[in-house]
Amino acid sequence: MSKIGKKNISIPKESSIKIEGANLNISGPKGSKQITIDQKIFSSTVNDKNEFQLTPLDKKVDKKTSILWGTYRSLINNAVKGVSTGHEKILEISGVGFRANLKGETLSMQLGFSHDINFKIPKDIKIAVEKQTILKITGVDKDLVSKVAADIKSLKPVEPYKAKGIKERNQFVLRKEGKKK
Repeated sequence: MSKIGKKNISIPKESSIKIEGANLNISGPKGSKQITIDQKIFSSTVNDKNEFQLTPLDKKVDKKTSILWGTYRSLINNAVKGVSTGHEKILEISGVGFRANLKGETLSMQLGFSHDINFKIPKDIKIAVEKQTILKITGVDKDLVSKVAADIKSLKPVEPYKAKGIKERNQFVLRKEGKKK
């Protein structure tokens, strides 16, 4: 049995879930999202306490159903959190002369190369630049926010000697000792 799948998802007052066959339409103040679940395996209901519940149709749950149960529950929970409060990642740029600024729908970064790096921002993502070295990435879709953050971090990974590069806030960087004389 799935331990995560058994938990009910509490729906905030400003958000709502509409069940239309296999589609779940989740809407809230930040936006809306649609998720499709497999109706041959699961049934979904909203109870009187305004909690969403996902249950398997078969009483005997096999391993594949248990895995899918937890996965669908996590995807729906992330969507509910995204449309009500939103998801955010904070990136820090460290290094001499490293900085970023916004130019319309493009994030322009100077990361120690001979040229500027221009990163096109996807349409559902908002990026705010604070103090030229801190990027705040926000959006409704947790998967898309994490993917954009990973793409930006891959432009200049943190090196272990001086910790120069792009990292997430509170990310641990294992520092190495340099050469000794």
